[in-house]
Amino acid sequence: MKQFKIKTINAIAKEGIGLFDTRFLVDPSETDPEGIVVRSSKVELTQFPNLLAIARAGAGVNNIPVEEATEKGICVFNTPGANANAVVELVYTSLGIWLRNVEKSIEFCQGLTGMNDDEINREVEARKKKFKGEEMAGKTMAVFGLGKIGVGVANAGLHHGMRVFGFDPFPALDNIHHLSPEVTLARSRKEALAQADFISIHMPLNKNTHGYVTEKDFLEFVKPGAVLINYARGPIVDEDAVLAALASDKLRGHVSDFPSVKFLGHDQILVTPHLGASTSESEENCATMAVKELKNYLEFGNIVHSVNFPNIETIPTVDVHTRLTVINRDQPGMIAMISNILGDKHINIKNYTNKSNGTVGYNIIDCAGPVPVDVQEKIAEQEGVLRVRMIPLEIRGRQV
Repeated sequence: MKQFKIKTINAIAKEGIGLFDTRFLVDPSETDPEGIVVRSSKVELTQFPNLLAIARAGAGVNNIPVEEATEKGICVFNTPGANANAVVELVYTSLGIWLRNVEKSIEFCQGLTGMNDDEINREVEARKKKFKGEEMAGKTMAVFGLGKIGVGVANAGLHHGMRVFGFDPFPALDNIHHLSPEVTLARSRKEALAQADFISIHMPLNKNTHGYVTEKDFLEFVKPGAVLINYARGPIVDEDAVLAALASDKLRGHVSDFPSVKFLGHDQILVTPHLGASTSESEENCATMAVKELKNYLEFGNIVHSVNFPNIETIPTVDVHTRLTVINRDQPGMIAMISNILGDKHINIKNYTNKSNGTVGYNIIDCAGPVPVDVQEKIAEQEGVLRVRMIPLEIRGRQV
């Protein structure tokens, strides 16, 4: 029985690690892994020549070189939605702290240490008006990015008595189906920003979203006096543009989960230390989902929640001897090429499944008998093929 070597990077919740069975050797010091489970540390692919897959216990994958992984035939997974509730709760907690001046009022109360109760009461009654805030109810929230977190934030805005706009240029239908019909889908950034008292950002960090919140085409459309909330990723926001907007009263506040030199100490900015997914429940959910994804891929070649390969799952029937998986660039003729090579060797194909994401094609070929190594090698050397795996399967409980 083949055992897969797994490297863990960062502290992965024990609930996830416990899902690995005897087919997996899990060791944080593993130097030649076939699978990696990681949270926030950067992954350098050149260190791991036999790596097959990386599972990120979280939604963002900016700590993983995804394009390089694709070229090497390495599948990259994330765990969308596993930390959604944690982020949604913190967004409204932090916004409430900002609106009600809770942070400053707590500092005030701490400064009353040493007084007696009568003195404390006099100080409180005399100075509490300094911390008068405002409510969320009756305001307008604009949510940018309607993934699982964004949908959760939008729906929660309704429960806080707000009017809510949502904007996503490429929404996933699976997520939109969970969006309340009371949320208005904006047709443009300008439409959402022009009416919003609060603007909450929930999109992944990539080359298209880096610096997304800047003066041109975003802050220029903001309703004066809005509050910007960023619980997505720091670089999505142009810090200098936000500071300029605060100075000109275009924005009256910024709530961020990403401390920086420019933001710390600013009277209009409330920052938390990247706490979005930092709950025991979220860490357990992320770890559990990541391990399940990685196991399913290594054992059966199935793909769920990949950020660089198409999602595809098939259950092998009991008469399948060998499963062959082929990762290729999305170009014509790949299915015919693979089928012809197998046919020339008289290998009976029981099932052939192919999916593409427009960049990468992924093939699962279930064969009735063994597949010789030279066949695997011949497919691997064809132009456009990135990786080939041969996965022996069990027949009626017998390991082959």
